[in-house]
Amino acid sequence: MTAEKALPLGNGKAAEEARESEALGGGGGGCSGGAAPARDPRDKRDKAVHERGHWNNKVEFVLSVAGEIIGLGNVWRFPYLCYKNGGGAFLIPYVVFFICCGIPVFFLETALGQFTSEGGITCWRKVCPLFEGIGYATQVIEAHLNVYYIIILAWAIFYLSNCFTTELPWATCGHEWNTENCVEFQKLNVSNHSHVSLQNATSPVMEFWERRVLAISGGIEHIGNLRWELALCLLAAWTICYFCIWKGTKSTGKVWVDAGTQIFFSYAICLGCLTALGSYNNYNNNCYRDCIMLCCLNSGTSFVAGFAIFSVLGFMAYEQGVPIAEVAESGPGLAFIAYPKAVTMMPLSPLWAALFFMMLIFLGLDSQFVCVESLVTAVVDMYPKVFRRGYRRELLILALSVVSYFLGLVMLTEGGMYIFQLFDSYAASGMCLLFVAIFECICIGWVYGSNRFYDNIEDMIGYRPLSLIKWCWKVVTPGICAGIFIFFLVKYKPLKYNNMYTYPTWGYGIGWLMALSSMLCIPLWVFIKVWKTEGTLPEKFRKLTIPSADLKMRGKLGGGPRTVTVNDCDAKLKGDGTIAAITEKETHF
Repeated sequence: MTAEKALPLGNGKAAEEARESEALGGGGGGCSGGAAPARDPRDKRDKAVHERGHWNNKVEFVLSVAGEIIGLGNVWRFPYLCYKNGGGAFLIPYVVFFICCGIPVFFLETALGQFTSEGGITCWRKVCPLFEGIGYATQVIEAHLNVYYIIILAWAIFYLSNCFTTELPWATCGHEWNTENCVEFQKLNVSNHSHVSLQNATSPVMEFWERRVLAISGGIEHIGNLRWELALCLLAAWTICYFCIWKGTKSTGKVWVDAGTQIFFSYAICLGCLTALGSYNNYNNNCYRDCIMLCCLNSGTSFVAGFAIFSVLGFMAYEQGVPIAEVAESGPGLAFIAYPKAVTMMPLSPLWAALFFMMLIFLGLDSQFVCVESLVTAVVDMYPKVFRRGYRRELLILALSVVSYFLGLVMLTEGGMYIFQLFDSYAASGMCLLFVAIFECICIGWVYGSNRFYDNIEDMIGYRPLSLIKWCWKVVTPGICAGIFIFFLVKYKPLKYNNMYTYPTWGYGIGWLMALSSMLCIPLWVFIKVWKTEGTLPEKFRKLTIPSADLKMRGKLGGGPRTVTVNDCDAKLKGDGTIAAITEKETHF
């Protein structure tokens, strides 16, 4: 992405004010004929409004999106869900969601960002002010992710720092953190099984994770002390993240529920990330082709990761003489227990362990970059005159990083793992993403108009996408998402840590508050906008569903007057490319 230039914007009120100020301040000579006083270049940088950046080429955009969507979920979640839900049988709902929900919503968000050239909040404000709450909902989820996702990187950095030894510390017992129940299973043989009690035995890998890394307490009620080593690792992760993005993006049933939430998690849908990245595209970039390619790349990566992972887990199960169910885990358990156990069985185990945790760090970092950049883009686009001056954008990133770091420290205490699980299961849960996706499809498919949006896309890429995607926006995707959302609520089971620890009632209350903090943004914003808008109720809805006057089609279709079809109704396109205000007849709300 090109660097933001310290120049007045090419159009708009900010540019006019800048030009007027320059004229009044004097250029080469003024009315008095005297020379204008010399200006400090730093003053120019502080006062000028920077242009909004854009990608230098398609490769930057594709690699940035790929870095966001190909992350830890491909490695530790998809393979486990395949195993848990019947292997090949899981692929049926997965492919259905991939076609009917994943690709349509992925394309919707990317195209919306490219067309509006706005971040995750202001894009919805321009398209339909009534549903601006969708943008706030996505950014609340993003804020939760910024705090807890990077905790995984802190754990990975800690493990990596323990790999530079001749013998991995989690490969053997006898360390100060090990208990008398610690047993090195791979050293046991059939002949002495009868002499060793395995009823309460634990592996050195498990004890290293729970007693050395987490020093886990008895429950969320016992927060305990801060793990200063992990706090330093988290500081290192945030430092890397900050310096990689501070100059902008140029540097950076139950089975069906599982399938749906995996698609939404893996594709970074309903987080505002795709909208933010798409907003930096050139107007005529073929985002349709890019989205299809990236979706296929992401799912293909998940399949390849699944083959690699289960070859390792199968080997572990064979070596230990246990069913694969006993070694197959999901999430942190797979990354910090199963994999570390696997590398202890390999020659040159410290080398393989270091390579594995370096891979985890890189997979997590690029996703974290985009999470932070998405939130920053949304804020900067809301207040461009404030943050596109001087080094204010860099200071905003610094402030966000510092605040997120200190908020994340609570998850690095002895009881922090219980809080991490609350964030993971409630704050950024599949339920929240499904809820947001329903309203995204309603807004574009029915209120703004799927045909109108297809005209916008045609203006950008030169042709209309497959009609199936339009009908997915209008009917299929919101219908499937609503069905899964309802099923999610009906079949809800309270969270348990390790299937044993039950949270106190107030713990579940905190979890639901985090979930509602994003979902309530949408109805709450609708209520606030309707309350503040003058007129009768039909007049209010009519005003609040009119797209912004400066939302223009800038391609060939925006060059002259023409008639476009919007929800089977006619609407005029102005000669300057501006989308004409829609009438009550033209709006299907």
